[in-house]
Amino acid sequence: MLSKYHWWRDAVIYQVYVRSFLDSTGDGIGDLAGVRAGLPYLKKLGVDGIWLSPFYPSPQHDHGYDVADYCDVDPLFGDLAEFDLLVAAARRLGIKVLLDIVPNHCSSEHPWFEEALAAEPGSAARARFHFADGRGADGSEPPNNWHAMFGGPAWSRVTEADGQPGQWYLHMFTPEQPDWNWRNPEVGAEFDRVLRFWLDRGVDGFRIDVAAGLYKHPELPDSDDPEADARTRDSVNPLAWNQPEVHAVWRGWRSICEEYTARDGRERLLVGEVSVPTAREHALYVRSDELHQAFFFDLLSAPWEADAFRKVISEAMQDIAGTGSTVTWVLNNHDQVRTVTRYGEPATEGSGLGAARARAAALLMLALPGAAYIYQGEELGLPEVVDLPDDVLTDPIFRRTGSRARIRDGCRVPLPWSGQASPFGFTSGVESAKPWLPQPDYFAEYATDRALADTRSFWHLYRDGLQLREALPQLGEGTLRWLESPPGVLAFVRGDGLVCAVNFGTAPTSAPVSGTPLLSSGPCPAGVLPGSTAAWWMSDGTESVAP
Repeated sequence: MLSKYHWWRDAVIYQVYVRSFLDSTGDGIGDLAGVRAGLPYLKKLGVDGIWLSPFYPSPQHDHGYDVADYCDVDPLFGDLAEFDLLVAAARRLGIKVLLDIVPNHCSSEHPWFEEALAAEPGSAARARFHFADGRGADGSEPPNNWHAMFGGPAWSRVTEADGQPGQWYLHMFTPEQPDWNWRNPEVGAEFDRVLRFWLDRGVDGFRIDVAAGLYKHPELPDSDDPEADARTRDSVNPLAWNQPEVHAVWRGWRSICEEYTARDGRERLLVGEVSVPTAREHALYVRSDELHQAFFFDLLSAPWEADAFRKVISEAMQDIAGTGSTVTWVLNNHDQVRTVTRYGEPATEGSGLGAARARAAALLMLALPGAAYIYQGEELGLPEVVDLPDDVLTDPIFRRTGSRARIRDGCRVPLPWSGQASPFGFTSGVESAKPWLPQPDYFAEYATDRALADTRSFWHLYRDGLQLREALPQLGEGTLRWLESPPGVLAFVRGDGLVCAVNFGTAPTSAPVSGTPLLSSGPCPAGVLPGSTAAWWMSDGTESVAP
């Protein structure tokens, strides 16, 4: 009999950026054995599952998002035997395991792309990718004017077997990441095989990278607004993104997952990284026969204003939850500036205002209906490392543009676990093995051992919120009703009586409920909601519902 409870609908998933979580071998890079060693910590925190960043064989030009082999483990991170141990250990603890799958592009060292480079124009090997002749009399101009997400043109020219400049290939990120041609049925068949390989090893689902990508306009025409499409990382070229054919892929993948669920009653999850302009377009990806969920990034990108948060929450509840799915809330991930820094004024480490806002945002997210994803280190209140020297930066955005704007290394610095100096327990202590990105001295204040010992820490706020979310039927999946509230305050009631309110301002205001809160992001006397603070109460029935 199949389970009637869809675990993913209100799950809290912890994103593990493997190379920065915990190093078990002393080489300065986190690995799968380190993740396994950290599972009891995550169980104590109270999460329902983990999402692992790519650990597949890769030349690491984009830290694993350039995959050379989708069905193995890079020796940097372990091997398949270690992966199996990790899955088994997670299952014993009741923790789901999601893998990051990258179907839009692969590594330039993938065997199929190497075969394509060696093959002739027009060959079957090249048809798996987007190869095209250049423009101009000698073919020296790219086939169109598209820009890559990480800077520069989206095309690179190859040298043919005769040593002459030849065709161009498409890469929407970097030249080391050629895009698959999903109009070729061989590509879809290969990814069906990849999914089954990992499902057979016991995984509980997949986070899908660039889920709105895959298909490109069949004619590869010029963009009408190439300068807009050139905005690094935030660009959404409508000719290369969100093409209607992509939905057939997700219907096929959903069918595969349901096939496995029918065998043993364990639901497998598909959650997509969907970057589209509106919540309504987002909702198309989570229809009942497509992805189970898709990250809702509008909350992450909303300015720290009550009206802005209310708008994006309302749109998500109307358009996404209206499909029968649940909203997948997220405040941070491996591509974004950490919340403490993002909400701080100024945006530097140690900003008290940024920390207060980040704590309040965490309680808000955990009170919303649906699922929530937590990026590693957010539960410690880690700030962005904003002063990494140029010579240690590894982000391909920096290599491609020469600019530090929007680079992602600062949120990927390895976690501090213990001690007063780097490597803070992250690595095994071999003298020559420094963490792959340097940890600042102030990370000592955020180390896990210190966080667990301090009941006022971010860690305890997250742990207490997760415990209440598990214990109270009003939280997780369910309804949300807005409450009347003063300017700058967001308040709503969940189910039959749990109230959440957030004061986005800096001055205190009256609380919507008179009693002492069940949980608050900072000191919160009865009847008062201080500035930059969120709190949960059990309703006394006196609050007013907003029209």
